[in-house]
Amino acid sequence: MAVIGLFFGSDEGNTETVAARIQQRFGEEWVDVYDIADVTQLEFADYDKIILAIPTWDFGQIQSDWEEFWGDVSDIDFTGKTVALVGLGDQFGYGDYFLDAMGMLHDVIVARGAEIVGLWPTSGYEFDASKAVTADGDYFVGLGIDEDQQEDLTAGRLNRWCQQVAREFELDIEPLELDD
Repeated sequence: MAVIGLFFGSDEGNTETVAARIQQRFGEEWVDVYDIADVTQLEFADYDKIILAIPTWDFGQIQSDWEEFWGDVSDIDFTGKTVALVGLGDQFGYGDYFLDAMGMLHDVIVARGAEIVGLWPTSGYEFDASKAVTADGDYFVGLGIDEDQQEDLTAGRLNRWCQQVAREFELDIEPLELDD
C-alpha cells in the first residue's frame, strides 16, 4: 500500500486522467488511485495523506459518483488526516460556479476534521464566483484545473502543485516534472 490515497470521480474522463497524471508525478509506490464509484468509507481509513479530485458539473453541481458517495464522505472521520484537493471546471462556460464542487467537498471534510494543504493561487484564472475560494480571495482551497479553456497550463500546474503537496505532506520525495 502506498502512502497517499487519491480518490476521484469522473464522468467524461478528465478527472480520471488528471488523477493518473498526479500518480505519474509521485510514482505508483507513493499513490494508490481509487475511483470514488468503487470505494467504501473503509478505504479512507488506510491513509493519513489523501488527495481528493472532483469536477464541477454545469451550474455548480457535484459529479454523479461523488454525489452518490456524498452521505458516506460526510460520515468519514478525517481527524488526523492531511488532505489536498483538486477541482476541475470550466471558468468561461460556467464562470459563476467555477470549482464549486471542490469548495463544497472542502467544507464537508474540514467539518469532519481534515487538515487541508495544497492551496492554489487564484491568479491566472478568469471567473466570476467560486465556492472554492478562500476568504481572502487569493487562493483556491486546492488545485484548480480547467481542461476546457486552459489545457495548455495543466502540466505546469500539476508539476508545481505536486512539488508543493509533497512538501506539505512532509514526504521525502521529489515528484517528477512532466510535460504531458
